Amino acid sequence: MKLGRKIETVPQAAIETLQAYSWPGNVRELENVIERAIILSQGPQLDLGEWLPKSNVSSSEMSIKTLEEHERAHILAVLDHTGWRVSGEKGAAKLLGLKPTTLEARMKKLGITRKAS
Repeated sequence: MKLGRKIETVPQAAIETLQAYSWPGNVRELENVIERAIILSQGPQLDLGEWLPKSNVSSSEMSIKTLEEHERAHILAVLDHTGWRVSGEKGAAKLLGLKPTTLEARMKKLGITRKAS
């Protein structure tokens, strides 16, 4: 598609941002991003705008959480959702598909304790 605009340079930061993005929409999403950037660019330099996530860290440098960290975060989220109710029909154990004693043991192992209100 011809937009009647001439982009002469693409900043290194824009290239790095485009490379760091996961592109869940594949090539069509990339095409749309470039087209939008061309339309929004004020001069001869490509401007991605502020809507595309910028990454100051390369994907290989991003911190990766351990399975235990993910499990802890998930249990905390479910406990928050249930108002810290562990057992019963509306308890976290039921939602997680665990016995209440199993959930309590996991909470102890992961250092999860209810904060004083």
